[in-house]
Amino acid sequence: MRELSIYIHIPFCVRKCLYCDFLSAPAGREEIESYVNLLLREIKKQSIFYGDHRVISIFLGGGTPSLLPAADVERILEQIRRCYPVAADAEITIECNPGTVTAEKLHHYITGGINRLSVGLQSTDDAELARIGRIHSCRDFLESYRLAREAGFGNINVDLMAALPGQSVDSYRRTLERVTALAPEHISAYSLILEEGTPLYVNRSSYTFPTEEEDREMYVLTGKYLEEAGYRRYEISNYAREGFACRHNRVYWRRGDYAGFGLGASSMVGNVRWKNPEKYASYAAYVEQAEKREADEVQVLTAQEQMEEFMFLGLRLAEGVDVEEFQSLFGKSMEEVYGEPIAAFEAQGLLRRKGRMLALTPRGIDVSNVVFAAFLF
Repeated sequence: MRELSIYIHIPFCVRKCLYCDFLSAPAGREEIESYVNLLLREIKKQSIFYGDHRVISIFLGGGTPSLLPAADVERILEQIRRCYPVAADAEITIECNPGTVTAEKLHHYITGGINRLSVGLQSTDDAELARIGRIHSCRDFLESYRLAREAGFGNINVDLMAALPGQSVDSYRRTLERVTALAPEHISAYSLILEEGTPLYVNRSSYTFPTEEEDREMYVLTGKYLEEAGYRRYEISNYAREGFACRHNRVYWRRGDYAGFGLGASSMVGNVRWKNPEKYASYAAYVEQAEKREADEVQVLTAQEQMEEFMFLGLRLAEGVDVEEFQSLFGKSMEEVYGEPIAAFEAQGLLRRKGRMLALTPRGIDVSNVVFAAFLF
């Protein structure tokens, strides 16, 4: 059977963060219940398309999925298991924000089969958290982390952000120190991107942001500090202890099959990509016809687009891209299609070969966007 990853979008949050451009908003109990019922129907109706697939990972993201009552989370997972064959060792992740989980809720997660928790911390500095509109404090995070460990979670990711307004290299280092002292299995570390239209972007002149040099110093510090703390960088912005790389996210970077359920969720199966409607009324109407898969956006990827994605997504991984797999998939050698940029980047020390794999060097990772751009026709 082919492998499938499932993403469930939960578009609810306590309060939208100032930097967030994700599809999420506060909601009442009635709206949440109505949405979960729609999700359950979509999951069932879409199952007719996946009879030859086995689910290897499930990811509940958002938004803040941990805002859902535990019973709703259990209903969603039970529906997936009823409608799809789920591997016994499937990785099942739920995102949560500090302060939105309790010991009881975490216990329900464990008994419901969730085996990975992703906690949105961003910073251990309360002033930095307040400036970006986070609703929690570092103390809230530490309490949620403690409860998760006591509940039995042995696979926890912590999300961090650099280049926040008012952040210094020293304060960012303290965040790294405090988080690594807890020894989570996985750490995702990104630089803040000011997305147009967000409150932080609109009011950016009211904030003092780190300089480009300081942002760069934080970026370098992340890799060096986490490596010394025992984390392997397996993707440009993701670090893990041995055996804890995120299986679900690797599916995206390796262009595997994934099905997205919920408002605005994206899917890709067999080089066909589509996206669910982003407006609630349109999504409700879509669910009624979900067995026809009449999504908002459907794109059949051309061979050229597939090759482009193979390169710029696969090169995000530390292991790189497989030269022989490229030949097998596309009937052309990688050199035949991309020989010129590959040779140029190898000469510049930005790409390296190791057996059948072609990967970014440490210097290549530093200028990865420049490298990726060269693989777009």
